Amino acid sequence: MNAEDPGRIVLLTASHRVAPGLLSWPAWQTLRAADRVLCAERDHPQLPYLDEAGVAVEHDAPTAEELVDDCAGGRTVVVLVGGEGNQPLTDGLARLGGSGRVQMPDLELLPGSYDLPGARLLDLVQVMDRIRLECPWTSQKTHKGLAKYAIEEAYELVEAIEDGDREELREELGDVLLQVVFHARIAQEDQEEPFAIDDVAATIVEKLIHRHPHVFGDETAETPEDVHAHWLRTKAIEKQRASVTDGVPLGQPGLALAAKLGGRARAAGLDIALPEGEGVGHRLLALAVRAEQDGTDPEAALRAAARAYRDVIRAAEGLGTGPDSVEE
Repeated sequence: MNAEDPGRIVLLTASHRVAPGLLSWPAWQTLRAADRVLCAERDHPQLPYLDEAGVAVEHDAPTAEELVDDCAGGRTVVVLVGGEGNQPLTDGLARLGGSGRVQMPDLELLPGSYDLPGARLLDLVQVMDRIRLECPWTSQKTHKGLAKYAIEEAYELVEAIEDGDREELREELGDVLLQVVFHARIAQEDQEEPFAIDDVAATIVEKLIHRHPHVFGDETAETPEDVHAHWLRTKAIEKQRASVTDGVPLGQPGLALAAKLGGRARAAGLDIALPEGEGVGHRLLALAVRAEQDGTDPEAALRAAARAYRDVIRAAEGLGTGPDSVEE
């Protein structure tokens, strides 16, 4: 070893969302070649796997000065950093480096594992589990008691999309996602037919794969119309419905309901006259069905017109028309 070599400090991190022991090859190489491996946490999740691999770990928490001194002569010291990091140590190393009075070792941050896409969903499941157990309000909620919130959050999401507010869109998507995780957590407690969030995810994954044979199978689809035809065929086989109206939720907004029924009848090739009547309901029904035939979402069209009407009203009142000016 070169007595003048200040050595090397490696701060080794690992994602708590990845199973312990699943470290990158550079991480294992560094651990095996290090002169010392330190860990202040005696219950660090990686310790059993390092012990099994023959990597000796010392339970020590040196100060920044002690660590720098220990690296003198070209030694490599690896410090296992917990999920919360080691702020005192990193601050101390930063102060020493900034002082200019100390010859600093090479300092390396080595990620031993990385989060995969979707990893933060694990955090959401964990947080939901805890508040279900510990929060007086959350712990008492049922599927029925939460139903209204799912509707409210869905409408707030639509409003964020219509406003074009990206920050609001991200937040509202999270609120809708919370409803899914919340209901799945409640379902775990059912004594007769329990299921969890993994079962929910598995069901939709299976459905998506089955309904996209042009992606996961041997079918071909060149246009969106081809994809829609695949979707309808697979749904018909899966559901075995007696009527094309089966599965259409009657509780949805009226224009959306009328358009959905018209679309189902048209897709099935049913040439059915609209029910006769002179009231406004029958006129709206005819408009909604015609809009659907023309490729227009009547619910979205009416909402857009209503928002324009709101702006006209506010302008007449001498108020602003932007979304930020709307009082909740």
